Formats: sequence, C-alpha cells, structure tokens
Amino acid sequence: MLSILIVEDNMLFAETLRQLVELNPLYVVTAIAEDSASALDAAAARKPDLALVDLQLANGTSGFAVAAKLGDRGIPCLFTTGKPPDFPIPDLALGCLVKPFSEDDLVRALKTAEDLIRGRHCLRPSRPDNLQLYAEELPPEVPPGRAYRLWRAAFG
Repeated sequence: MLSILIVEDNMLFAETLRQLVELNPLYVVTAIAEDSASALDAAAARKPDLALVDLQLANGTSGFAVAAKLGDRGIPCLFTTGKPPDFPIPDLALGCLVKPFSEDDLVRALKTAEDLIRGRHCLRPSRPDNLQLYAEELPPEVPPGRAYRLWRAAFG
C-alpha cells in the first residue's frame, strides 16, 4: 500500500484529488494539508510514502519549501501545479505532474512515482505526457546534489 499526503490549498481540488487517488485500493491518503505548517504536522502524525505538493499554497507558503522540509524527513514529493518550474529540481521532487490532468494521468503518474520510490528499474512505459521526471531532465553537467543550490541561487 502506498500512503499519500496531499498538500493543496484549493480544498475542492484537494478533495477531488483524494477521491481519485483512493479509487485504487492500493493507495490511501493520509491527510490533506493547505500550507507548510499543516503539511509538516500531517507528516509527523502519519508519515506518508509520497506527497503530492502544489507550488502555491495558503498563508504565503511555497511548495518548494514544503518539499525541502518533507525531503529532510525522507518523504519524496511529486509537484502538482499549473505552472511547473523552469528547470528540474530533483533534490526537491521526483518530478511534476502539470495541471490540468485527467484521472488517467494521475493514475499513471502515481504508478511511475511508486516505481521510483520502490526502486524498480523498469519504469512503466505508459507515463502521461504531462509528467516531467526531474532525474531525466537534469543536464549531465549538473550533478543531482547541485540542482537545489542552483535553484536557491536563482530564486532565493
């Protein structure tokens, strides 16, 4: 079973996302959080296997900051946003599922994320077109450990 934390400030979308995730009996949503503080509280209460993180959150918090803090706790993230980052940030997230996305896109993105989390070498070939995997997009001259530092230098 894959447990998932949803970090999204649009509660209608978050509830819809919960319902779509839980259509698969192998996935369970541990909590819905709308900002950094509630995401960290939810992760402490019940550590998820994966967090779906929007980039623009309530109370002026950023999904980038949430992903960094969750990553420090060993929780991988998948961004879900309408405006994806301009370049890959594999130190913060597995990738980005770009909104709007269909139920099928979400199902395939979750299966791909699960493959990555479980260390499966053969990723499912039916990955949705609007899923960007950061490890694949990182230029060879940028080692994975430097991607977050480059983002911090560009956007502080």
